[in-house]
Amino acid sequence: MLAGLAKGSWEFRVRHGDAPAAVCVRSGRELVQIRHRQAGCSQYVVDDQPNSVTVQYTCRGDGYGRTTIRREDSRLVQIRSQGMQGGMPFTIEGEARQTGSC
Repeated sequence: MLAGLAKGSWEFRVRHGDAPAAVCVRSGRELVQIRHRQAGCSQYVVDDQPNSVTVQYTCRGDGYGRTTIRREDSRLVQIRSQGMQGGMPFTIEGEARQTGSC
């Protein structure tokens, strides 16, 4: 499902809170780790459907997460992610929209 997303600059807006974040999407996997931005995390695809994907990931020394991305179309997705970062739990819900090129 992630390979079908438009490449380029995306804006992620959290439903309750933080300011929008810019994400440069090259493969779609950049949207999986919204809270853990570092490279080197392991990812495991739990479920991959035509319009949704769920990925579990682990970042050694910084925590883990489980993210579900539901595609509205190739330029708009709904994202829900939860896990642990730095010993603290997190839950994020929001949407990401393609806004241009990186």
